[in-house]
Amino acid sequence: MKKATSLCIYFAGFLLLWHAPTTHAQQRGADDSASYFLLKPDRVFDGEQMHHDWVVLVKGNRIAEAGRQTFTIPAGTRTIDLKGHTLLPGLIEGHSHLFLHPYDEAPFEEQIMKETRAERVARAVQHAAATLMAGFTTVRDLGTEGAGYDDIGLKQAIRKGVVPGPRIMASGRALAAIGAYAVRSSNPDVTLPKGVAEVSNVEEMAREVRIEIGKGVNVIKLYGDQFTTEEIKQATWIAQNSYRTVAVHAFTAEAMDRAIEAGVNSIEHGDAGTAEIFTRMREKEIAYYPTIAAAEAMAGYQGWRKGIDPEPAGITTLKKAFKAALASGVTIGSGSDVGVFAHGENARELELMVGYGMPALDVLKAATSVNAKVLGYYGSRLGRVQKGMYADLIAVEGNPSEDIRNIRKLGLIMKNGVVYKDLK
Repeated sequence: MKKATSLCIYFAGFLLLWHAPTTHAQQRGADDSASYFLLKPDRVFDGEQMHHDWVVLVKGNRIAEAGRQTFTIPAGTRTIDLKGHTLLPGLIEGHSHLFLHPYDEAPFEEQIMKETRAERVARAVQHAAATLMAGFTTVRDLGTEGAGYDDIGLKQAIRKGVVPGPRIMASGRALAAIGAYAVRSSNPDVTLPKGVAEVSNVEEMAREVRIEIGKGVNVIKLYGDQFTTEEIKQATWIAQNSYRTVAVHAFTAEAMDRAIEAGVNSIEHGDAGTAEIFTRMREKEIAYYPTIAAAEAMAGYQGWRKGIDPEPAGITTLKKAFKAALASGVTIGSGSDVGVFAHGENARELELMVGYGMPALDVLKAATSVNAKVLGYYGSRLGRVQKGMYADLIAVEGNPSEDIRNIRKLGLIMKNGVVYKDLK
């Protein structure tokens, strides 16, 4: 009964959201797995560098050729002329919460306590489609915050074509220490719903990580400020030996130190990061996700008017950390913590990373090849325009390495060889 209800919700969201022309475009690619597309842009960003005079041939759901047109074009190939555009790998959102919506619409605690699972799934269906139509063809979703393992269900529904959306790297329930989660009652006799799995020691951590893996998650998300080094080490050892990655939410320097010692894959937020911390992260190949867009959104909800009011201390601290990270050479991924602000606005993070001092070309790498490598699971198949890769591709007006704002001016969206948007 529960499964049938969820499918009805997914289907209803699909009907409400997905307009007829796009559905037709989707079906056109899906009906013929051997269909060919020849994409002819002004330039191609391959995930590492920019190329001129390149074309890309797509066969089914893979890139068949990429480079100068020295290869034969099969009969029946559909050519998409992308004059004036740059072709890029589909963007990868490194830190998403598809089951949350902007906190100025409803506070975090209220979403968890008052919104039904049905409503949250319905919203997530819309959020997934908005993400895809913003050019983000893959997301790492770091915790449903009370919606259990519905991210895995949504991932499966998208894969089956029930609803449109990005590829999802799911984390299911994040792990937090007992008594430390944000949603709590002032009345000790009242137990409120929890958006996470709670653990209290190394043994419970091991058990819960194995439960998450058994449920089918791709990544383990930990609230690192709440755990000891040994607890994080236990989670990391189990996850990485099961070919999963570990992402650690850490705001304090102490939490970052513990996560580094444990050898996790990425640290999220890291506002208290220093030159020494980021150097250690670089040496241990741990990626940094600054989530600038969420930090600025939260400051805005608290009344800050960017460009008018003095800069809040938290934003100044984050800018200092980001500058130190750039200087250290640590791997910086692009992840916005979207859900704090509106889905479909994921490009804010890329724009802010440039605004905080990162070269636009490096930001494009962060959102494509770098994110693909950090995600691990898809690293050998996504994030680059190269023969054999999945045909997750977007085209934007102009040159985003010269003006990152062009990343919003989408002319083509293709995921898995299916065209969701083109110039016609």
